[in-house]
Amino acid sequence: MQTYEQELQQAKKFLLEHDDYLIVSHVQPDGDAVSSTLAVGWLLSRLGKKFTMMNEGVIPKRMKSLWHADDLINMSEYPPQRSFSNIICVDCADFERVGRTKQFFTEDAIIVNIDHHPTNNRYGAVNVVLPEAAATAEILFDLLNLFEIEWDAEVATAIYTGLLTDTGGFRYANTSPKVMGIASELLSYGVNGPELAESLLEEMTLPQLKVLVHALNTLNITPDGKVAWVYVTPQHMIDTGAVNEDLEGIVNYPRNIQGVEVGILFKQVDTGAVKVSLRSAGKVDVAALAQSFGGGGHVRAAGCRIEGDLEDTISKVVEQVRQAL
Repeated sequence: MQTYEQELQQAKKFLLEHDDYLIVSHVQPDGDAVSSTLAVGWLLSRLGKKFTMMNEGVIPKRMKSLWHADDLINMSEYPPQRSFSNIICVDCADFERVGRTKQFFTEDAIIVNIDHHPTNNRYGAVNVVLPEAAATAEILFDLLNLFEIEWDAEVATAIYTGLLTDTGGFRYANTSPKVMGIASELLSYGVNGPELAESLLEEMTLPQLKVLVHALNTLNITPDGKVAWVYVTPQHMIDTGAVNEDLEGIVNYPRNIQGVEVGILFKQVDTGAVKVSLRSAGKVDVAALAQSFGGGGHVRAAGCRIEGDLEDTISKVVEQVRQAL
């Protein structure tokens, strides 16, 4: 098996030797997915390469100020017109996480898989996977530094955004000395750290606040006080005018209750499916738990989609968590 450094060199070689890339990340992209996509786009632009950036899902509005964010195509608004042979997947724990963007891949497409999820199954022809990394953006920091290209504030801001969002503002356990060293270097390139923290972590839209109120009104806790959960229904979303990105961070409220080991957010997609977000204080590997339901993620933060109604899904997942405890 290759070392991390060898994987980085293989990715560099591929980027230099090919052209006309499609860059994708996971469905409903978050801060790390968006910033990683844009960082790769920035690199390819500096290398004089052709590229297209695409996702299944709308990028969060607060990411719109990042470098060329408006060029990141929401594939549901872009009918298939052509296919790509050279694919770069960022922040996708498994191939299915690319969603419907795979319809733009040729049958013989070569995939570069750049990711930090421990559940990643190395589905690429070229894999750069580092589970110890706090974010895919951390891996891209290392990759960009292999090229003789001068950094600027725009790409530094993209990388910083991925680190900031995936470490919860440098508060989570994945905030390593390396992460803080990278953040320090990025600030020296002109990144406005306080402004990013305010816009990405602090500010809330009114619909976001309203849907949070609805969610908190559904709060449940197991008798032992170790598992807490909330849920959001389609009607909650309609009543508040909330969109998917407004749900980000809600799972932390049940998790942050004193004594709670696992916090869960159940989002009813429709009458037949529920999306589940799990956060752990450390005693439960929620990545393994999510993987048992066909999902994945990290030891402390993971998710999955379960076919079934809301009540049965809540009962099933809570029972699995209690067994894990």
